[in-house]
Amino acid sequence: MCSIMGYTAKDIRLEDLTKGFEETVSRGPDMSRIMETPAGWLFFHRLAIMGLTEAGMQPFERDGSYVVCNGELYGFRPVKEALIQKGYTFQSDSDCEIILPLYREQGVAMFEKLDAEFAMILYDAETDSFIAARDPIGIRPLYYGYSETGHIMFASEPKNLVGLCHKVMPFPPGHYYKDGEFVCYCDIAAVSEVCHDDLETVCRKIRDKLVAGIEKRLDADAPLGFLLSGGLDSSLVCSVAAKLLKKPIRTFAIGMSEDAIDLKYAREVAEYIHSDHQEIIITKDDVLDSLETVIHLLGTYDITTIRASMGMYLICKAIHEQTDVRVLLTGEISDELFGYKYTDFAPSAEAFQQEAQKRVRELHMYDVLRADRCISVNSIEARVPFGDLDFVKYVMSVDPELKLNKYKKGKYLLRHAFEGDYLPLSILYREKAAFSDAVGHSMVDYLKAYAETQYTDDELQLRAAKYDHAKPFTKESLLYREIFEKYYPGQAEMVVDFWMPNKEWEGCDVNDPSARVLSNYGASGE
Repeated sequence: MCSIMGYTAKDIRLEDLTKGFEETVSRGPDMSRIMETPAGWLFFHRLAIMGLTEAGMQPFERDGSYVVCNGELYGFRPVKEALIQKGYTFQSDSDCEIILPLYREQGVAMFEKLDAEFAMILYDAETDSFIAARDPIGIRPLYYGYSETGHIMFASEPKNLVGLCHKVMPFPPGHYYKDGEFVCYCDIAAVSEVCHDDLETVCRKIRDKLVAGIEKRLDADAPLGFLLSGGLDSSLVCSVAAKLLKKPIRTFAIGMSEDAIDLKYAREVAEYIHSDHQEIIITKDDVLDSLETVIHLLGTYDITTIRASMGMYLICKAIHEQTDVRVLLTGEISDELFGYKYTDFAPSAEAFQQEAQKRVRELHMYDVLRADRCISVNSIEARVPFGDLDFVKYVMSVDPELKLNKYKKGKYLLRHAFEGDYLPLSILYREKAAFSDAVGHSMVDYLKAYAETQYTDDELQLRAAKYDHAKPFTKESLLYREIFEKYYPGQAEMVVDFWMPNKEWEGCDVNDPSARVLSNYGASGE
């Protein structure tokens, strides 16, 4: 995990640009560099993961062109070997050193060919211009804004750009920027042809593709760890990784001191896969004391994202302080592909598919943002196997009729795919519980109760009326928005809206994003 920034002009003082860039030094605490190009500036904070020597420090340079990239390029070694055969030489073991030779060979066509999660800024000496790009899901963050003189600026996080740009917006995933335009090179949620494989074939391919996605994310020169909630998604990642590595992996779980739902399930999984397991226990004070810090590091006011980030931030903080782990594998992105509790209410297969496409396209503002910020602020790199491009493309293409919950169990395709000796059946077929609830119902209850003490009903109405975009609708949402505005004034449009179930569906018109308020919650989180 690294931090990058680039400005396409030289009319802002370097001192001011550097001050903005220093806001994200925790993303890359190992080494920092500022590079002047003929047309502007490039900035890089490094967290060394691949090629740990100083030779892997960016920006990389070739024939006067430069690149900074926050990313992991999977399967880069055969690509590098092919480039060597063409006469290119390399100075480091870093995966990102192949970018400039690839760009020379393929131009912007290289973006759609990369099997990677990345955000990059490239200065092309031949055209004396900048190009920026982001992976199709937006797993790696990138934002942009314009200076007062109209020149574009890019950075890993909005906190780099606040104060330098009037309006900060997320760089659209699956796009590159060139010659003043954003060009879509991959819409990961689009399906050109529906896959009509039968159920067993679909499940076999789901298993094979996810295993491959996990395997490629185990390649790191720095120590690995795994977040294990005890839910289906993280448990599968841990189980598969343990099988592939053939040695005990390091797993971490978190829960409230009084009602941690998931700790017992995480412990059951850890014992089953024989992992080196550590539990982190948190209290009401830990949660409330961290609230403002979490909203600042996230750059959002979304209720779901903030709730789920409390536990994730605190567990990553403990991992950073107590271990040498530098890379964490997580279970994000499964829900968007296979369904949430509320998608059980989807009125048709077409509606399910449309909802999945919407959620995948917006992932970079919600769950993916949460994982990136909570992990990177603690100087660790996040890797998300369910975001493997081949895996996502296949699952999105599967006939949505198969993905509807006709099996009396959500995410049936994923569960059925891993029947066998991967997990105990009690875990494999356990009901879904949201992470913010599974840390302990009391955590969300404490946050809501705290918000109640901050405003009267009249104050809620009066203060919420100030906002046009994503208007707060509860005291909790108002509290989060006011803290957000303290650090990101006037930047609410960075998030499209509150993450909520689809209110147009019967049973989903609720006033709280937690699945606890849905009629089908059932045994979830018990």
